[in-house]
Amino acid sequence: MAYDDENIFAKILRGEIPCDKVFEDDYALAFNDINPQRPVHVLVIPKGRYVDVDDFTANASDAEISGLFRAVGEVANMMGVSDDGYRILSNIGAWGHQEVPHLHIHLFGGADTGPMIKRQD
Repeated sequence: MAYDDENIFAKILRGEIPCDKVFEDDYALAFNDINPQRPVHVLVIPKGRYVDVDDFTANASDAEISGLFRAVGEVANMMGVSDDGYRILSNIGAWGHQEVPHLHIHLFGGADTGPMIKRQD
């Protein structure tokens, strides 16, 4: 999957589409998901043009990598889910059901997230 400058997250970063922002710094933007799956469902995205975790870890600077993951931790604390626990998830590629070609980390909390994935028989 190639990076598409017209993807929805690129448009949000450029200010062309509004978001319900919960956090922003030099490296990341975090905003509430428009279709939340748990009481807390925040998307944390890097500000750089990265398709997925593979692209990000291969091409981002150390500052960008640490900045993104520090943002995830800060958002979890801000949203009050650190004590009871939360889940982070990043879909990658077709089999991972990635829909937007911009790295994004889902942060779920505020309720039991259930088992990690459905077990195969």
